[in-house]
Amino acid sequence: MYKLELFPFGFHRLSPNKIVAISESGDYIFLTQEELYLLVHQPSKLNNELLADLKSKYFLGEINQPGLTRLLASRIAEKKETILSGPSLHIIVTTLQCTHSCRYCQVSRSLDDKGFSMPIELLDKVCETIFESPSQTLAVEFQGGDPLLRFDLLKHAIERINIINKIEKRNVRFIVASTLHQLNDEMCAFFKNNNVILSTSLDGPKGIHNSNRIHYGNDSYEFTVKGLDMARRKIGYDSVSALMTTTRQSLQSPEDVVDEYVTQGFNEIFLRPLSLYGFALRNPTKISYSVKEFTDFYRRAFDRILFWNNKGIQIREVTASIILNKILSTFDAGYVDLQNPSGFGLAVLVYNYDGYIYPSDEARMLTETGDNSLRLGKIGDSLNSILSSNLAKRIIKSSLAKFIPGCMDCAFNKYCGPDPINAFSQFGFMEAPAFWTKHCIINTWMFEFFFALLEKNEPEFIALANAWAKPNHLH
Repeated sequence: MYKLELFPFGFHRLSPNKIVAISESGDYIFLTQEELYLLVHQPSKLNNELLADLKSKYFLGEINQPGLTRLLASRIAEKKETILSGPSLHIIVTTLQCTHSCRYCQVSRSLDDKGFSMPIELLDKVCETIFESPSQTLAVEFQGGDPLLRFDLLKHAIERINIINKIEKRNVRFIVASTLHQLNDEMCAFFKNNNVILSTSLDGPKGIHNSNRIHYGNDSYEFTVKGLDMARRKIGYDSVSALMTTTRQSLQSPEDVVDEYVTQGFNEIFLRPLSLYGFALRNPTKISYSVKEFTDFYRRAFDRILFWNNKGIQIREVTASIILNKILSTFDAGYVDLQNPSGFGLAVLVYNYDGYIYPSDEARMLTETGDNSLRLGKIGDSLNSILSSNLAKRIIKSSLAKFIPGCMDCAFNKYCGPDPINAFSQFGFMEAPAFWTKHCIINTWMFEFFFALLEKNEPEFIALANAWAKPNHLH
């Protein structure tokens, strides 16, 4: 009789007698309390079908089977490929100029651009630095402020990057995050010719949107919908996506928020919790809420999304796709916020109008309130010096799940990792125990929520989950 070797794994209790166990490869299995006991103490007494399943998912192996160990190492490496191939997301903040005064805005903004826009010479250096990354796939995202208010800078950067790429021959895609209020025919023609994707903000129906996103002297919702219509007509129907931010105004109307996205013809919605960084910390009592209030909102909104899918109207939820990709797919889509080590600085860099480089959008937002401690370096510094800086090393060290209290013994650490920027913002130091942070609390709930749905094994949801989990759904 061959001897079995138990490989390391974690487990999480979903109910008194239903446990999800997760192996080092990220494969999972649902077990009863008795099956968990036998797996650990007497695996040979498990039934043959379950035993075969456990072997195929790297919970067990026969002793002296080096090939199996190599296969496990390969599976783990595949999951890390997107985070270790070099910075692939490059965010350029060309200007802080903006015509909105949103309740949850995390950065200062200006009606003019005096001192709040990136000089051309710095922008050229950014375009060159991007190609110092070894990543073959590069996403260049323009943020603000509103980048359309300095279309000249936006156009210059895209043209400059395209010129460099004639030699580099990388796979480059462009994203512009904007209110769309300034969108015109010239911009649409340029974006269409350069395969630019637009991303806008739509917080829900008119009342919620206008309450959150205050526009100087005008109806923000009306102008956003007009911009959306123009982009679809002149660039292409799938040329624009939208993001929503959940505020206190959203909590009582999750169905209305989802229905607005269906009405506007979107095939996806990203139900994002509020991020209290930078200037958004000035009025948290007016816009913030508890984790429980958000998860109640999410549960109702997700039920509404399932309702529309059952009606034949395909709309997916992006958070669900990210979580399900982690759980169900061999290949990780590379969502930066759920990486171990952290994707901040490794996979994403932010080039700010002020001439400095940051590890994340949230880090540059802290600078707007006077905290400069999360600057990686200056624009023009070599990418090698940026990635080998003491701050970059500290971010990596403080994001390794096996060393962080609350992460090292968490079953979900194969899919997730600490967020050192979130910890720094909340507690003033990156090494704070992960379970203190809202990042951990919310994502733990998300994994519990979706594992519970998978455990029910309802065919309609399983089919939807596998479709949403495909990495190409997230790009």
